[in-house]
Amino acid sequence: PEGPDQTGLLMRVMLTKRIHMQGFIVFDDFGHRYPEFFKDMSRWLQEGKIQYTEDLVDGLDNAVDAFIGLLDGKNFGKLVVKVGGE
Repeated sequence: PEGPDQTGLLMRVMLTKRIHMQGFIVFDDFGHRYPEFFKDMSRWLQEGKIQYTEDLVDGLDNAVDAFIGLLDGKNFGKLVVKVGGE
C-alpha cells in the first residue's frame, strides 16, 4: 500500500504481544513433487473426489460488502465476485 513503511510497527507489535508467525513456501520443500501432485489432483477433480464451494457475489457494486464479509468470516468457500456480463 501507499504511505510509509509500517514493517517496524508490525514487528514491535508482534514482539510485545508475543505473536508467533510461521509459514512455509511449498516449492522450497515439495517442489520436486509438483508433477505428481498435478497428475493426482487433476484425476481426483475429474473423478469428483475433490469438491469445492464457491461463494459467488454478482457485480462489482457488491465487492466491498463481500470483502468485508470475507474478513468477518461470513463467506463459505472461495469468494468470487462476478464482474462480467455472462
